[in-house]
Amino acid sequence: MEKYRIEKDFLGEVKVPINAYWGAQTQRAIENFPISGIRFPDVFIRSIAYIKLACAKVNSELDILDKNISDAIIQSCSEIIEGRFSDQFPLDIFQTGSGTSTNMNVNEVIATRANEILKGHKDSKYPVHPNDHVNKGQSTNDVIPSAIHISAHILIKESLIISLRLLRKKIEERSSDFKSIVKTGRTHLMDAMPLTIKQEMSGWATQIELSIERIQDILSRLSELAIGGTAVGTGFTTHPEFGKRVSRVLSEMTNIKFRESRNHFQAQSTMDTVTELSGHLKTLATSLLKIANDIRWMNSGPIAGLSEITIPSIQPGSSIMPGKVNPVILEAIRMACVQVIGNDTVISISNLMGEFQLNVMLPVIAHNIIQSITILSNGANLMAKKVIDGLDVNEKHISELTERNPMIATALNPIIGYDKTAEVIKKALKEKRTMKEIVVEMGYLSKKEVDKILDPKKMTSPGFPPTKKS
Repeated sequence: MEKYRIEKDFLGEVKVPINAYWGAQTQRAIENFPISGIRFPDVFIRSIAYIKLACAKVNSELDILDKNISDAIIQSCSEIIEGRFSDQFPLDIFQTGSGTSTNMNVNEVIATRANEILKGHKDSKYPVHPNDHVNKGQSTNDVIPSAIHISAHILIKESLIISLRLLRKKIEERSSDFKSIVKTGRTHLMDAMPLTIKQEMSGWATQIELSIERIQDILSRLSELAIGGTAVGTGFTTHPEFGKRVSRVLSEMTNIKFRESRNHFQAQSTMDTVTELSGHLKTLATSLLKIANDIRWMNSGPIAGLSEITIPSIQPGSSIMPGKVNPVILEAIRMACVQVIGNDTVISISNLMGEFQLNVMLPVIAHNIIQSITILSNGANLMAKKVIDGLDVNEKHISELTERNPMIATALNPIIGYDKTAEVIKKALKEKRTMKEIVVEMGYLSKKEVDKILDPKKMTSPGFPPTKKS
């Protein structure tokens, strides 16, 4: 049987596993919130540890925290940041709306480890106390909003922007390989005027480029931190320069330029910036969905579909149909994107649930924004490496389809008129022949003239064929 120790808080005694670094408040939360089994990701715990380390350092600099205690807290935080004690943060994301349980979980682990450093054995409260020392100058109400901003900023910098730039680069590189290949355009899923493969893919690349710009634009607002506002935004119980100094230390540690919020009452009562970010992530998700769907359609077949391109075969696609290969990476990415769109709804509703001086839906906001950034980063990376990089074009098939495309007859409009052009298209479709054959047969143009005018390549740039006067 697992051994326990007795921890106390103002509500009474609590049994805590003897090897755990957490204390009474964490244990109560474990027992009170067995809801989803979903824990906060490491980046979020790491961000709280960054805050605790910075606060300890600033409190020591301000001479309001003993240096020995500060040093022990700093070492403990550094170990958490390095990835140690990851099993000591077991709390469910569905908990107290401010995230107090998780803030105290981190406080208790830091304090116990700091005391172990100072005394050689675990002690949850002496000489380092989780509230009096680790949480000094702070409140859950400014720590958790700050941690959300920090973790989101770290993931965007370390993962999302890198993945998006890779995807854009791969699209641009591969599109250049196919710059001379002309294909049938499609609107309403019906044949339309031709364009080059490069032109089509340039649309994808620009979608990604614009998402990068949108996300980068919000980083300056995401850099504003609530820390220093304490309980309701007034900064009561902390030094007037605390928020500014802590933001400076956080900037040094993360190499991200953080600054104190311009208004603590806004920073703690709303998650407007995170909601804005989520909106940009939703836009990115719809962009990735559009690109994935285009590729799936173009890859469809190999016999009864469009079969314009082929993407790498990475695993069998059916348990009953031998040889079947499906676009599984694109399907996984589509599901991830749909999840992000759902997350945006959760974040938006959660943001409007803030009342007066505090938003009390912070844990679910943290979970959803971190998940959205993470799965979009991974999805974009996979699309670049496992789809775009190995994409190939079925040039012969595309050329045959383009020659038979009735819409290339649009180039005849300025020469023989709309009505005669429509007759040509109708006859060509009925007889399953090319536009060129029908135009010559009907006596509207010579073969030399029609070869010059009905050249799909010439139709991929601005301008019109020579016209006769009306």
